[in-house]
Amino acid sequence: MVKRKSTIEIQLDGEHSMADLLGYRDSLLKIIEDSCDVDIFVIGDIIEFMGEYYQIEEVDAVFKGLISQLNQGQTLSPQNVRYAIEMVKSRDRFKPGQSVDEPILVSKGKGIRAKTLGQRQYIKAMRDNTIVFAIGPAGTGKTYLAMAMAVNALNTRAVERLILVRPVVEAGEKLGFLPGDLYEKVDPYLRPLYDALYEMMGAEQFHRLLERGTIEVAPLAYMRGRTLNDSFIILDEAQNTSAEQMKMFLTRLGFGSKAVITGDVTQIDLPEGRTSGLKIIREILGDMEDVEFIYLDSRDVIRHQLVQRIVNAYGEYEERARAKNNREKEE
Repeated sequence: MVKRKSTIEIQLDGEHSMADLLGYRDSLLKIIEDSCDVDIFVIGDIIEFMGEYYQIEEVDAVFKGLISQLNQGQTLSPQNVRYAIEMVKSRDRFKPGQSVDEPILVSKGKGIRAKTLGQRQYIKAMRDNTIVFAIGPAGTGKTYLAMAMAVNALNTRAVERLILVRPVVEAGEKLGFLPGDLYEKVDPYLRPLYDALYEMMGAEQFHRLLERGTIEVAPLAYMRGRTLNDSFIILDEAQNTSAEQMKMFLTRLGFGSKAVITGDVTQIDLPEGRTSGLKIIREILGDMEDVEFIYLDSRDVIRHQLVQRIVNAYGEYEERARAKNNREKEE
């Protein structure tokens, strides 16, 4: 096919340079060039690329998205660039003036937004449904994005309360032997939720809303017997709920409320012989209207790139172990 040339003039805000966009020794530029199979030439503030028509469209969309991220105060990394390329190659295009997506929440001057296709589907599910289950490995943003949606709902007065819940599962250390009262004993289990809220709204506002009861962070056992109206409720680490606890939690939902349940079914800490409520819930609610299941995987991991490879390695190991067990049963 005949190759075509296109030109884009780079316009960055005063705080950024072409080096921020292209990377040290053009390392980020090389990723784009290799992934999109185009020839790219940089002359001052002008970037020219040559390739087939659809390839040029992809590169144009990638650069526009990355420029938008820079102008909104983000720092580009190889991971950012790979995510941008993945989004564009899927034909899920950047919109003009946006990076990957409109931010869910602006925290400390920076927008919290979807960075992968899976995360975009997750955010859409939370906007469109009353109950959403997000299942996937560590680092995929399950809890963080749900909390950003919850804080946004609180800020816009879509809900009156934000309720964050975790099951307390003793892993090697009995609660009774830990110092302090009940709240102090369960605090380590809830600390990751506190940390995210500190980042999103600041410690002072968080503690003020906590004292008013507008925000509640509590163990799952404290939900029994309650009806939660006009609330955004997040059940985190749901793989450590029993089937009975999951039913108890879901039936707490009241009028004007939304619930997001997150978990990783590969990291269950329940005692041997107890079934995780998260593992069987799809069989129970899979076809129910206004309930959606989102499955995130290693492609949605937004931590260090090594984490993505670790998740994949564990998946391959577990697949080999299952295959071995099946062969032994057949013999």
